[in-house]
Amino acid sequence: MLQRIGLFGGTFDPPHVGHLVTAINVRHALGLDLVILMVANDPWQKQGTRHISPANDRLALVQSAVAGVDGLVAGDAEINRGGPSYTADTLLELAAKYPSAELFTILGDDAAGGLTSWLRIEEVVALSQLVVVDRPGAPVIPPTQYTWLRVESPRLEVSSTDLRSRFSDGRPLDYLITQPVLEQIYARSMYGAVNVADR
Repeated sequence: MLQRIGLFGGTFDPPHVGHLVTAINVRHALGLDLVILMVANDPWQKQGTRHISPANDRLALVQSAVAGVDGLVAGDAEINRGGPSYTADTLLELAAKYPSAELFTILGDDAAGGLTSWLRIEEVVALSQLVVVDRPGAPVIPPTQYTWLRVESPRLEVSSTDLRSRFSDGRPLDYLITQPVLEQIYARSMYGAVNVADR
């Protein structure tokens, strides 16, 4: 039975090696049985800021990213639930599905800094242990009213924003996105990419 489960939520538009390195390092450091890369259906904090790729396309990319990676799985609960994605709702679902498990909410430094803006943050804190991912030499200063576990992970300066622009301006994507994810992006013609068969 699963006893320690990490929830690593995100838009994953697209998922990249930085996401995988974070998930793998947190799983190892905390001895987690499973880390779920939960794909947001409708990331409410990003509404109106930019175009968000369809949720099922982003889910397919995450499934490709974690295929064959021990202890990592893609999560579709927020997509199945529909509407805006709230971590509190997802944790409630996980607590019902795995009633004996200890839950961990994994946050990067940017998410940790904005935690006080989350809706129903007190439920998130009550349902899970917060985990902040630190970069070597650059400790995060999270909100002091909450208890945190810290996990250090290598700093990989990779951003989904930069990766999306690379498809349009032709800069290299080598070693930034795994090959299975890249193939899915081309197959789905995401980010202006030309179908792999036509390249």
